[in-house]
Amino acid sequence: MLFNSFAFLIFLPLFLIGYFATTGRARLLWMMAGSFFFYGWWNWRYLLLMVVVILVNYWGALLIDRSSDPRRRKAWLIAACVFNLGLLGYFKYFDFFIASVQEGLQSLGIHTSDHTLGILLPIGISFYIFHATAYVVDVYRRDFRAEPDPVRVMTFVSFFPQLVAGPIVRGTELLPQLRGDRHPSWAAIQSGLALILVGFFKKVVVADSCSPVVTNIFNNPDLVSSLNLLLGMYLYAIQIYCDFSGYTDIGIGVARLLGIELPQNFNKPYFSSSFSQFWTRWHMTLSRWLRDYLYIPLGGNRGGPLKTYRNLMITMLLGGLWHGANWTFVVWGFLHGMYLILQRLLSAPFAVLTRTLRIPPRLVHLFLVLLVFHLTCFAWIFFRSQTLGDATTFISRLASLNPAEWNPRSVRQIQDVARAVLLGSLLLGVELVTIWYPLEPIFRRNPWMRPVAGAVLIIMCLVLGNFVGQQFIYFQF
Repeated sequence: MLFNSFAFLIFLPLFLIGYFATTGRARLLWMMAGSFFFYGWWNWRYLLLMVVVILVNYWGALLIDRSSDPRRRKAWLIAACVFNLGLLGYFKYFDFFIASVQEGLQSLGIHTSDHTLGILLPIGISFYIFHATAYVVDVYRRDFRAEPDPVRVMTFVSFFPQLVAGPIVRGTELLPQLRGDRHPSWAAIQSGLALILVGFFKKVVVADSCSPVVTNIFNNPDLVSSLNLLLGMYLYAIQIYCDFSGYTDIGIGVARLLGIELPQNFNKPYFSSSFSQFWTRWHMTLSRWLRDYLYIPLGGNRGGPLKTYRNLMITMLLGGLWHGANWTFVVWGFLHGMYLILQRLLSAPFAVLTRTLRIPPRLVHLFLVLLVFHLTCFAWIFFRSQTLGDATTFISRLASLNPAEWNPRSVRQIQDVARAVLLGSLLLGVELVTIWYPLEPIFRRNPWMRPVAGAVLIIMCLVLGNFVGQQFIYFQF
């Protein structure tokens, strides 16, 4: 079920009525049933797969928790992780692996049949596998005791506001909130509704306005002008940010209506002045997951610079591959790994240079923000392209930038281009202003401004929004 669908607009109020009409065990069962219905709306077979994953990890965590033998604890942990990652690998990467082997053999002159299994990827499997894996690892680390109630574990993993596209929530963050009845305050309800409205605005107004222009450009990199390619690069950066952060805003807002707090997932990432800062602001819960369950276990920044660079690159390569079974995602991860490594190598000499030249700190900060933004946009080219060939065509055409080629009509109707550019610029402009003037204190001092802002957003959604139920980008991951 999509957040931006008519079905969800019916589902949510009915779910809220049942939620507040029940207490205790009945409420927990209602939450589980509602989450199962939400996910099973796409395909009930995928629901059965998710239930199996949850039960395996539920029993795995109990076996780890109840064992005092370190070897048995580790064996149960390995078994659970192998099951989780093996399942993810089968559904997400098996066809990719077969196709890559076939391409490699054919490049050596060995003929093979172009045959794969055509495995369908269950929606949200990457997210709930990460939820389940983090749960058993945290129990193994003794961060908390294994939850004995299977219904509570089912609800924890399948909780529908964060199920299919995050944020990636840990047991310490959500399980305690599933014990006892939650009663949202009026302030929580207000902020929850505001987040839902902002999320819908980002998705149906901004992201979906950029979508047709971006699709036309990236599907025809060899046909559109170099300036149009530059436009497509910028608009995709806006589209994916508004699409993904819009989803998590809606999810966090819905959870807040239930009295449940989910972790923040985005914090103005395009105004970061370094790549390490970018990854503390973009998909924050995934960054934290990769840090705590991959980068630090690999050794983190212990063992000297070379090992640190190795660990960074491995983490970012696997983070890229997590997004999808395509070499374009691997290259995207490689680029971000290189960005982080180069940042560590060059930050100290760059600081010395700017001090020596007496460049004003604000000017240095502006330069770094623009540099990080543009290098991030460059990496998005690989993320969005269907193949490495498309990406290289895009970049080679972009390198021959020629203002005389500008022709917005070669992309789509000029109205679509203008609307996408204006709405994207508006959103980034508002985010820039709120860095210096946060909205919440302004709303507290001027209570009348909150309903006015809400009314403006509602009108913009109704007038400019795309309500055809266009799928969120991160559903494919």
